[in-house]
Amino acid sequence: MAAGSAAGLIVAAPASGSGKTVFTLGLIRRLARSGVSVASAKVGPDYIDPAFHAAAGGRACVNLDPWAMRPAMLAATAAGLEGGSDLVICEGVMGLFDGATARAGSTADVAAGLGWPVVLVVDARAQAASAAAVVRGFANHRPDVHVVGVVFNRIGGERHAAVIAEACALHVPDVAVLGFLPRTEDLALPERHLGLIQAREHAELDAFLDRAATVIAAHVDVAALVALAGECGSKPPAAPPSPSTVSPPVPPIGQRIAVADDAAFAFRYALVIDGWRAAGAEILPFSPLADEPPDASADAVYLPGGYPELHAGRLAGNSNFLAGLGEAAARSAAVFGECGGYMVLGRGLVDADGVRHAMAGLLALETSFAERGLHLGYRRVTLAAATPLGPAGALFRGHEFHYARTLSEGPGTALFAAADAGGRDLGATGLVQGSVFASFIHLVDRE
Repeated sequence: MAAGSAAGLIVAAPASGSGKTVFTLGLIRRLARSGVSVASAKVGPDYIDPAFHAAAGGRACVNLDPWAMRPAMLAATAAGLEGGSDLVICEGVMGLFDGATARAGSTADVAAGLGWPVVLVVDARAQAASAAAVVRGFANHRPDVHVVGVVFNRIGGERHAAVIAEACALHVPDVAVLGFLPRTEDLALPERHLGLIQAREHAELDAFLDRAATVIAAHVDVAALVALAGECGSKPPAAPPSPSTVSPPVPPIGQRIAVADDAAFAFRYALVIDGWRAAGAEILPFSPLADEPPDASADAVYLPGGYPELHAGRLAGNSNFLAGLGEAAARSAAVFGECGGYMVLGRGLVDADGVRHAMAGLLALETSFAERGLHLGYRRVTLAAATPLGPAGALFRGHEFHYARTLSEGPGTALFAAADAGGRDLGATGLVQGSVFASFIHLVDRE
């Protein structure tokens, strides 16, 4: 993997919950409001954080996934970001060295592959001088990962900050201490079962982002941080491939693709949709929650994941939407669902209160959100049947993240044979019925 001309910087942390998302959002908003052309990226399989990035900076955020994306796709995506901006801010996932396995898929892999330096966000609320040991350990853990700066979060006061600063000066003098963020109760983002409440559901999001930017400006040396983005000592010399020379992550499932897009169906990857457009497909958005059917001229329908379980009663009553799905299937249009979309294409969905709602009935599937069970992890999948995604045997990488429990699945033809990131066989998953095909897997890229 190689990078382009603009500087890139990764915001990472020792662990989840350190505050890197709010810090990243405040930094992006601060830079954008200062006239910096800033692009953003998010490491790993995440639909929610990129929408916050887009709101903060005013431009789309893309995912960089070192396990699920082909190296050429990841490199081309990063190069596209660098070529169109002054600075790329990339938010890591979990802890810096956490990934799909102990050996692959981490934020550190992205940093090493692209040559982007790392700024750590360290939660120091329960430690003082010991925080320097954390920074030293992370800075020295991998020689191909360059930790160049640190921001300490949830600081109790000036004395707390002074002790940490002195310890860092003694033990990690080569890592720049960029700032100390105070404990701020008003900068917490609300969450639900799949992560943060979606950006589109925050009525006061702009005010929140402005507040975060103000805190960053007051407590972080942003100019020094931006200067560190140029310290890319490990950048590989080879030129990256152009995005136009890399095949789309997921083959277009039609020429005119109706794509569900609202609060119930928001979990889709920009790279997948952009890949369809680049291949010549026309994208036709519609809102199931507004009882809109897919465009009658569409030769394909895509129901991405999201939160249909929170809107099951409303969706069940939206007759235009459900009838439109049935009409699309009847004219043999491709109808493709992922996760939440799979649930809606089934016969019934039981909500959190135990009430069953009739869904589209295009697949032999019953699911329940009342009987929850976490399903989480990367997936390597093989098409078990020929579909518009490709011939039987075609390989993809993706992930699964949901709490819904399958009450019944089938009879019918399976869509995929699945394995986890470690290669463990997970068996058949998903269903195919005529031109309708779906599963709980979110596809990220082909192999």
